[in-house]
Amino acid sequence: MPFVTLFLIMLLLLPLADMAIAGFQFVSAWESLRAFGQVIQYDAPTDLDNTTTWKSTAIGKADSRYPISNLQIICGDTGATCTSTNALTAPIKYYSYQTSVTLAPMVLSTVLCNPSCTYTLSYSERFQ
Repeated sequence: MPFVTLFLIMLLLLPLADMAIAGFQFVSAWESLRAFGQVIQYDAPTDLDNTTTWKSTAIGKADSRYPISNLQIICGDTGATCTSTNALTAPIKYYSYQTSVTLAPMVLSTVLCNPSCTYTLSYSERFQ
């Protein structure tokens, strides 16, 4: 009986726990990205020449466990970053940003961390 118990714990339960923890971390990071998108959805920048203040204020509202990086405001359908020049011809359409998730598996490190345990999640949404 001790051998069967040890077998079940080491080969079945610990890998399942790794997968569950990784899944919870991914879902939590994804929901953090979506929540940040909801915060900035109706708070579009007014001055496209100087969006640094708007970006720093918006990033300050994000979840500290999943820091936001590469926040971009995209104008028109070409995918160009907004400036005062192209905002006259094409309105603000999208915002885009990223966050990263770092996993710490107990057993499945060779499977989940190939080549790295850090994953980058990207999110983009249309301004309404």
